[in-house]
Amino acid sequence: MKNFRLALTAAALAAALPATAHAEGLGAEINYGRADGHWGTEIGAGYAMGIAGFSLTPGGGVYLRDGDTKLYGRVEAAYTLPMSATIGAGVRFSGDNIRPYATLAMPIIPKLRAKANVGPKYYAVGLTLGY
Repeated sequence: MKNFRLALTAAALAAALPATAHAEGLGAEINYGRADGHWGTEIGAGYAMGIAGFSLTPGGGVYLRDGDTKLYGRVEAAYTLPMSATIGAGVRFSGDNIRPYATLAMPIIPKLRAKANVGPKYYAVGLTLGY
């Protein structure tokens, strides 16, 4: 029930963006990190919507660990410094676990960034393509 409320809240936030918001588009990411008490790989996708350097990105994917697969969802709010880093905060939900985190992404080449997420009982590093 908590995850349903969180997903509903995320959908409401996305719908509440003003009409001047433009879609930055789809993106994909792959991360390696620790979540839900295990090391594993996250493979996910999202859709970024932005206004003047600020973005809201709902997304989700699969978390592969120890031969098991779990679904996860996330919502990130971030600000991109011109021609530089993206900094922000997000919430990741998987099963009954809801984890807030800080995020930092640095450009490698256009549309490809190295990314790190750090929060209580959750941390990951990886690559993001798109957005």
